[in-house]
Amino acid sequence: MNNSVVIKGSKHGIVVVLDDSVSFDELKEALKDKFSSASKFFDKANMAISFEGRKLDGEQEREVLDIISEVSDINIVCVIDSDEFKEACFKKAVEEKLDDIAAHTGQFYKGTLRSGQILESESSIIILGDVNPGGKVIAKGNVVVLGTLKGNIYAGADGNEDAFVVAIDMDPMQIKIGDVIARCSDGGSISKAKTHEPRIAYVDEGSIYIEKLERDVLADIRI
Repeated sequence: MNNSVVIKGSKHGIVVVLDDSVSFDELKEALKDKFSSASKFFDKANMAISFEGRKLDGEQEREVLDIISEVSDINIVCVIDSDEFKEACFKKAVEEKLDDIAAHTGQFYKGTLRSGQILESESSIIILGDVNPGGKVIAKGNVVVLGTLKGNIYAGADGNEDAFVVAIDMDPMQIKIGDVIARCSDGGSISKAKTHEPRIAYVDEGSIYIEKLERDVLADIRI
């Protein structure tokens, strides 16, 4: 196994550890292999990147970044230097970049939405937590719950039936998308799935469908 390139996660992105004992040409080939195999994991993530183990000059760094861009969909927003002051500056730049992305595509909410709580958004919203029974989310865009969804969700609140709802554990009391409603009728949940896996709810021909979150389903979703 070739360990001349090692990819590690950090607080602000990824750290690429480069072996200083191999030639730069060998290192470039190892970079291609490593990032090609990891491309599905990173997908189109926005990340800061830093290098360790080997000192790269400006031209070598550009070659390395070009290789990563060619074989993966990672969006490198900045390169973090080992200098602490520069790292703090780059960290701020990354946070501002992500805030800008969130401002155009939606907002984030961190925490559990409990019974009686209502969360409203003028755009799409990503919830980093659970939506408990009795909790309610209303968004004009899409709703993504990175946790368990057991409450009520209203996506596409401005009448947009192209909106969708995604949850890591989909077990809602009611989902409304645009003007279409799906609700449980016996105190149970809408989703008939017995396994805990990511699922997506969307409207098709006037009805709400809840399906396993797979690539072919995502391809049909309009954003």
